[in-house]
Amino acid sequence: MENGQRAVILRLFILFTVVPLVELWLFLQIAQWTSSLFTILVVVLTGVLGTIMTRSQGLRALQNLKQQIATGRGVTDAILDAVMILVAGVLLITPGVLTDAFGFSLLIPWCRRWYRALVAARIAQRFQVSEMPRQGGDSGTNSRVIDSYVVPRQDELDQRG
Repeated sequence: MENGQRAVILRLFILFTVVPLVELWLFLQIAQWTSSLFTILVVVLTGVLGTIMTRSQGLRALQNLKQQIATGRGVTDAILDAVMILVAGVLLITPGVLTDAFGFSLLIPWCRRWYRALVAARIAQRFQVSEMPRQGGDSGTNSRVIDSYVVPRQDELDQRG
């Protein structure tokens, strides 16, 4: 098994095993400190509040995306915002204290800017962008472009008819 495959399996294990166990432990701790009814109420309220906030933020993100497309500006940030809001919605309807905290943070615009910077840094780490050398001669720094067009010779015109 390659190192890349092991890393993916480890991440999936953490996502689907460790995170739910930590969430369950946190629920039990909250229920022990307060009451079971309060814990259930918190889960339901964060789900409802998360749905409302995700809908309003999502509509705002779509309007922003449409506006940026209409004005011809770059849409990368608007698309990333929309994706983060979608992820926030999924996290907020998933019962859990950690998932709710992360989901709510994705709904805060300045947190999204921070997450965008984090993602950009991660992408820059993983991918190296370099300039490819030109094929066929000069680098183009001293080149001249001559604009021209083709004019048929008179004898060719006479032959065509």
